[in-house]
Amino acid sequence: MKQNIEIERKFLVNGDFMPYVSKSIHIMQGYLNSDPKRTVRVRLKDDKGFITIKGIGNETGATRFEWEKEIAATDARELIRLCESGVIDKTRHLVPSGKHTIEVDVFHGENEGLVMAEIELTAENEAYERPEWLGNEVTNDERYYNSYLSKHPYKEWGK
Repeated sequence: MKQNIEIERKFLVNGDFMPYVSKSIHIMQGYLNSDPKRTVRVRLKDDKGFITIKGIGNETGATRFEWEKEIAATDARELIRLCESGVIDKTRHLVPSGKHTIEVDVFHGENEGLVMAEIELTAENEAYERPEWLGNEVTNDERYYNSYLSKHPYKEWGK
């Protein structure tokens, strides 16, 4: 895999994945910049802080530049306070699936009711096992980007 390139596919979740969870992590994240061409995200994963810069996705939406560095959790908490409105709150469940790990995000707060899965790949056409609870693919649907959800919460979609 090329350094600093992220290849992932996103899916809605239809069914019970919980019996297969190996680990769960609480995530709070905000955006210092939510422009799709260059998002700058601050994240707290349990007690670890991270800052991430992501570029715009390619035509399929599956591949894009990603740079991430761990920072002090205290710094991450302070930076989240400086972020644009719409902090994302979710629990990430790790689900082993063949040689991959599927990350299932269960959203809280304004995005309550949304459950999404991501799988990171080494190539866009890489084969992977598809559990029965994995629903429709939404990789290229910008509505399911966390940066979009921070400004247009899932709870408001039907309004």
